Amino acid sequence: MGKVLMKGNEAIGEAAIRAGCLNYFAYPITPQSEVAEYLSRRMPEVGGMFLQGESEVAVSYMIFGAAACGERVFTTSSSPGISLMSEAISYVAGAQCPAVFVNIIRGGPGLGGILPSQGDYFQATKGGGHGDYRLLVMAPASVQEAVEMMMMAFPLAEKYRNPVMILGDGLIGQMMEPVEFPDHLSIEPINKDEWAANGMDTRKSSTPNLVKSLYLDPEQLNSHNLFLKSKYEQMKQEDVRYESYNTDGDYKVLIVSYGTMSRVCRTAIDDLRTQGFEAGMIRPQTLFPFPEKAIHDAASKDSCKAVISIEMSMGQMVEDVERCVRGKRPVEWYGKCGGDVPTPEEVMDVVRNLKLDV
Repeated sequence: MGKVLMKGNEAIGEAAIRAGCLNYFAYPITPQSEVAEYLSRRMPEVGGMFLQGESEVAVSYMIFGAAACGERVFTTSSSPGISLMSEAISYVAGAQCPAVFVNIIRGGPGLGGILPSQGDYFQATKGGGHGDYRLLVMAPASVQEAVEMMMMAFPLAEKYRNPVMILGDGLIGQMMEPVEFPDHLSIEPINKDEWAANGMDTRKSSTPNLVKSLYLDPEQLNSHNLFLKSKYEQMKQEDVRYESYNTDGDYKVLIVSYGTMSRVCRTAIDDLRTQGFEAGMIRPQTLFPFPEKAIHDAASKDSCKAVISIEMSMGQMVEDVERCVRGKRPVEWYGKCGGDVPTPEEVMDVVRNLKLDV
């Protein structure tokens, strides 16, 4: 199959099917409702299951149940909907079940607005629910990348037996771009018989599998959390993803940006270059694990005088950027969070007006 023109939300749904996921439970909320609309038609065509729950809370525990049985399963929602799912996401992580959650972010806090935002960075990367757990979080910058990350998410969730989140903004869900669905990303599920509650007859086993997150003994709970932590450390070693842009040569300013905002920054960098001002960019493709070394090394370059985190939020990723830079360079922030996306001209003005220690 060649390239087809698809809306982001519909492409995300199709990518899940191409990845071998035939279970989708969801509750409608803008700006991602087209995923459910698309899959309500598409899932029956491929022998899959689409079920609209009575609430996001109900949906999240449907996800938990299917994941505990070893089935590939996912849901999509938007900011407040993910908040309602956060308790179950913590359970899924604690019980070590693979599942995929997609958040097409809207503005907040509270009811906010339906226009694009990146205000859920903290929620996605710092847990969101209760307890010591982490999600593997990927942030696409195009519809094509959303397709690829969606197809990668299921084997990654199974590799770590951990929830994976795709974090996009409203523009990613609503824009239309040409996409293709790479066959090499359609990876068969790994053996789940060792842990999944999929029936002793299915496994031809006399031993039941117990999926749980309850450990009443403090030593057992501590050991369990240490094991979970070891998985998060493994993610940092094996699954950090990022893109470097215009960082091979010298540059005065390093921009860190992700998702749709990084596309605006890329245009600003190109336009600045025509004016004789060099800037580079590190674009995190995984927000957890975060590209700590890449940002530290890029900020430490002799020509670099300042680092700026440019986000569609009130300054969330900037805290991780500061942690990575470790005081080597001054770190600034610029962003908006009302649904109004900064323009390349705004980014150019902000970068040019930084106080550079030259």
